[in-house]
Amino acid sequence: QVQLVESGGGLVRTGGSLRLSCAASGSFFSINAMNWYRQAPGKQRELVASITSGGSTNYYDSVKDRFTISRDNAKNTVYLQMNSLKAEDTAVYYCNADLCTRTWTGLDCVNYWGQGTQVTVSS
Repeated sequence: QVQLVESGGGLVRTGGSLRLSCAASGSFFSINAMNWYRQAPGKQRELVASITSGGSTNYYDSVKDRFTISRDNAKNTVYLQMNSLKAEDTAVYYCNADLCTRTWTGLDCVNYWGQGTQVTVSS
């Protein structure tokens, strides 16, 4: 069974740091882009950061210069280092990725979501 499992959320004070991890497990051949989304209460889910299989990154404007996304392809894991946390960063953070399996015609990629991890920033 293919799945994404997040860890690393928690409660932190304003200005603090947290590191989220998301590991892909199960049977698959490759992983395309890996992404972190977040959803605050009463708000839509938004893309926070993404990283391609080659390591190119993109960030939501409000987290640029504070968050860093990285991945370890050997461990099938993506990380989100969050520094200088603000109250408005409080949300459930979700890992998202396309995991691909080989077929006789090529690659079959399916989009997966993790279960989410709560990040709460308090003053």
